[in-house]
Formats: sequence, structure tokens, C-alpha cells
Amino acid sequence: MSTPERAEAGATTAPAAGTGRERVARAAYELFSRAGVRSVGVDAVIEQAGTAKMTLYRNFPSKDDLILDFLRRREERWTNAWLQAETQRRGATPQERLLAVFDVFGEWFSQPDFAGCPFLTTMLEISDPGHPVHQAAVGHLATIRCYLSRLATEAGISDPDGFACKWHILMKGAILAAQEGDRDAAARAREVGELLLATATA
Repeated sequence: MSTPERAEAGATTAPAAGTGRERVARAAYELFSRAGVRSVGVDAVIEQAGTAKMTLYRNFPSKDDLILDFLRRREERWTNAWLQAETQRRGATPQERLLAVFDVFGEWFSQPDFAGCPFLTTMLEISDPGHPVHQAAVGHLATIRCYLSRLATEAGISDPDGFACKWHILMKGAILAAQEGDRDAAARAREVGELLLATATA
């Protein structure tokens, strides 16, 4: 079973785990992923990393810099190394890859450490549209829609951007429903997706 956490474990683009910067970044990633960015302070990150405060601020001048690094890593590991890679692996056609989104979501939702989408959570926690962190979260969500739009284009859908927005709404709705406790959220979203896909490709 593939999960975002396994994709993270296989990531090789980060610096060596023993460096001060990487220890801080990994600690922040783990804490922000579980608890959100607002409630986790820099002292908690320092304690988790086992480093000095000076090490954190030498590499990340502010907590916002730490959050931005977290979101960038999340895109690498969640969007690219997990979601895109898994849907490409599971689907032979663009239509199958779009529907595979909900298959991998179903496995993700069933994990005991499932905590929702950090891009959505961060966007809501840092709600000021002009804040760099909010803008970064919105940008990372847009990256997901770009992937969906590309699949829609390959599937011959006449309005791929509009379709991608609809598909992304389904994805975000499924995530929130799963956080509410709906064990079948991914399967339900897949059923709606099949109808949407059939209409769009008719």
C-alpha cells in the first residue's frame, strides 16, 4: 500500500538527514503535518529536532520560512512523489488516472495517522490572502489542478481547466468528509467522479 508517508521515506532530494537544517526541517514537517502550522511553535520544533534555537534561526529566519519549506516539501512528497506517481502507475488512460485519485485517497484515509490536507489546513489557518504562507498554500493547490487539467486535456475534455476545478472540488470534499469520519468518502467521491467524467467525455 502506498501512502504519502512512504513517499516521504523514499524521498532523496533533501540534504543529509544529519545536518542541522535537515533535522529542523524534518521535525517541522512531522509536527506541521500532524497538528497544523498555527499551533506548533518553534520551541516544539527545536525540541523535536534536538537542535539549538540558533540552528533553527540560522537556517530559517522566521517561522514563516519554516512553513514555506514545509509546504514545498509536501508538494514534492505528496503531490509529486505520491499522488501523481500513484495515479500514473494505476491508470493506463487519463480517465483511469483521474479515477485512481480516489482509489489512492481511500488508502490514505484509512491510515491511522491521516490528518487531512496541509495545503487546505494552512490556507484556512493563515487566512489573510496577502500573507506569503496563504499564497504559497493556494499555489500548491493550483499545482494539483494543473495536473488534473493535463489529464483532462489528454482525455479530450473540451474545457480541461473547468473540469479540473470540478474534480478538485470532489477531492477536497472527500478529504473533509474523511476528516469528519466518513470511511467511504473516497468511494462516494469516485462514484460522483464517474458521472462527471461520463458527462464531460460524452
